[in-house]
Amino acid sequence: MPFAPASIRGAAAKSRFAVKAIQSAFIFSPKSGNRCLLHNINIVYIHCASVNAFGAGGMAAGKQLIFDRSAIAAALPRIDMVAVLEQAFDALSAGRVQLAAVGELLFSDPPGDVHIKAGHIGGDPWFVVKVASGFYDNPRRGLASSSGVVLLFDARTGVAGPILLDEGLLTDARTAGAGAVAAKYLAPADPGCIGIIGAGIQAEEQLRYLRDVTGCRDVRIWARRADAADAVAQKAIELGYRASVAASPAAVAKDCRLIVTTTPSTLPLLDVEDIRTGTHITAVGADSHHKAELSPALLAAAHLRVADSALQCRERGEFRRLPPAAAVTELGDVIAGRAPGRSDSGQISIADLTGVAAQDAAIAAAVTEILLYQAQQEERVDAL
Repeated sequence: MPFAPASIRGAAAKSRFAVKAIQSAFIFSPKSGNRCLLHNINIVYIHCASVNAFGAGGMAAGKQLIFDRSAIAAALPRIDMVAVLEQAFDALSAGRVQLAAVGELLFSDPPGDVHIKAGHIGGDPWFVVKVASGFYDNPRRGLASSSGVVLLFDARTGVAGPILLDEGLLTDARTAGAGAVAAKYLAPADPGCIGIIGAGIQAEEQLRYLRDVTGCRDVRIWARRADAADAVAQKAIELGYRASVAASPAAVAKDCRLIVTTTPSTLPLLDVEDIRTGTHITAVGADSHHKAELSPALLAAAHLRVADSALQCRERGEFRRLPPAAAVTELGDVIAGRAPGRSDSGQISIADLTGVAAQDAAIAAAVTEILLYQAQQEERVDAL
């Protein structure tokens, strides 16, 4: 009997599968970060028309299983994202995760960046290699700014497993989920108002996952383009928030004690004089050496600085601009109680989240487990 994930244990899979063998695969375009067709590669693409799940049942040896974005999107709501990421961060800080050095490609015309991350959580059945891109002119082309793919490999044999053609969805979800984890452990109990700096995918996704960890439903939003800020405000309202647009990042900080910065800015958007006593800031935009959303003075003034990975944040996050002696705590240690979190209501705290492969490995394994279980159940139904 196959193992049923707790999130769907006891639920019957209701999907019907259409199977199509094709002779193609995908590569990524350096102009947009989106996929382009590459011919003459032997794969099997399995699409579920009803609930968008995939299955490996009955596949011939040597064929490659691919899950597309719609399948992954259908599985994501069944995952307790905060719990999955808490475990991943705990494992990382406890030394139970192997991480490869981050690979990076930078593009200037049009502007974009590509990150390659790989990792394995000790004891898990899969190790993961992920390629994620951000091309910031894509919305003008009618394309999403982020894309990507996640590759799973059997941790016992090294044999290639499923391909998650998520087009950046898993990266977006795990980044926003990490923001919720940081807020759960570091934000004031009553922030008064949530501030969102930026209007990209993360602006909406952070608000989506923050609903699980805070009762605050007032939001202030700033973006360089007023129409983009208005669009995020509308999405926030659809998520159940009361939203308004601010004239500047400083105006957001004036009203909010939980702030999330989500931009690819290369110049600081918030300074120490902007921040109220007792504010928590989660910074997710600066994940490369050339990016910065917070001023050095603000970083230095924080009473508590927490990183997803202290080493990675020192190399490529906001905290790379701190002096070597400045104290940085890891989020996993706070979660596990190995290090203190917020201890005073007047503290200013900053979480620097550069995104680590432990997150990618954890969420990829959780999604794959759900999809394969659904496929196994479908195969049993078809065999009756």
